[in-house]
Amino acid sequence: MVIIRLVWESLVMAIQSVVVNRLRAMLSLLGITIGIFAIIAVFTIVDSLESNIRESVNSLGSDVIYVEKWPWAPEEGEEYAWWKYMNRPLASLDEFEFIKQKSRYARHVCFLSAVGRRIEYRNNNVEGATVFGVTEGFKDIRSFEVANGRYFSPIESKSGRNVVVIGSKIAKDLFQGENPVGKYMDLMGRKVMVIGVLEKEGKGTFDAFILDEVAILPLEYYRGFIDIRRDMANPQIWVQAKRRVSVEELTFEVTQLLRSYRRLQPSEDDNFALNQTSIINNQLDQLFAVLKIAGFFIGIFSIIVGGFGIANIMFVSVKERTHIIGIQKALGAKQYFILLQFLFESVMLSIAGGVIGLLVVYIGASIITMSGDFTVTLTLDNIVLGIGLSSVIGLISGIFPAWQGARMDPVVAINTSF
Repeated sequence: MVIIRLVWESLVMAIQSVVVNRLRAMLSLLGITIGIFAIIAVFTIVDSLESNIRESVNSLGSDVIYVEKWPWAPEEGEEYAWWKYMNRPLASLDEFEFIKQKSRYARHVCFLSAVGRRIEYRNNNVEGATVFGVTEGFKDIRSFEVANGRYFSPIESKSGRNVVVIGSKIAKDLFQGENPVGKYMDLMGRKVMVIGVLEKEGKGTFDAFILDEVAILPLEYYRGFIDIRRDMANPQIWVQAKRRVSVEELTFEVTQLLRSYRRLQPSEDDNFALNQTSIINNQLDQLFAVLKIAGFFIGIFSIIVGGFGIANIMFVSVKERTHIIGIQKALGAKQYFILLQFLFESVMLSIAGGVIGLLVVYIGASIITMSGDFTVTLTLDNIVLGIGLSSVIGLISGIFPAWQGARMDPVVAINTSF
């Protein structure tokens, strides 16, 4: 009870001091507010950017491997040997069929080619839209929702019908509010009928992973005007693992199948890349670790400046209340009571400044989120970090002024005039 009473009295006196010296308190808050805003704003932006990127990457599936000519990243500890990858053969439709027939660990297999093309409808057009030519397994590997119409049937896929499923952004830009389903649009001088519109996925940090600006065609129709054996067609094979089959097991199997199909000798290196989302995630881990460290050092200097501001204010506060300290000590107040009194004031000022800084970050994050497709979220971890840093800075900034006040001689303090 004595400790609770001591804490309560110290808190009350600290609040009274802040209320009496409102201007000084506001100046103290300003430094910490700017510091906490700087460091938490950086962390919030970095965390939100990471979340948006990982969400885009995860849409590709963690249980899928992508057979391509070019690896997404160099092997660990090595440079990106583009001159070596340049001479590799492209993934082929025959290899797709071979893997589909021979693989025991594959749940779904898909062949995909992607090019950028102009799409037109009446007087409207979309420049550089991504056009996919896909086999039937695409819809099983890449999850998406059809908002209007339908996806093409197995018969349409195998027979190469001139049908297309388009992303929400293409539907909006081309058809200007009209219902696209059943209408024909122009693609490289050909008429293709829109049979479905995909659900909006939102703006992704990696647009290649988002289907809003994609037109999907059956591969059998697509290959009638796009040569899928050329680099510009970006041919690739997607292989999804069966349930309870690890990606490592699937990777080993596909590696052996491709080496066998391409007749590679045991001493020869693989002449293909098996890409996985884990490759991107590993690169992201390294990137964002560096960004967070850089952000911490950028913000910590602002915090330190705010801490010096609070320390200066607390030294002034101790000087002004020297007479009161003398009276308190003459009445029997212990050193730790005086010490706690000033520490509470310092910590309270610092936390208040931190809370205001967090509030500013929250308001800014809400405005950014509402004004665009980029979601910025102030996480609980960053809130705790902000409050924690404020408390520590307040404690460090107040400890020396508080110790100076606690050690005063009561007689000298009482007789001090100012």
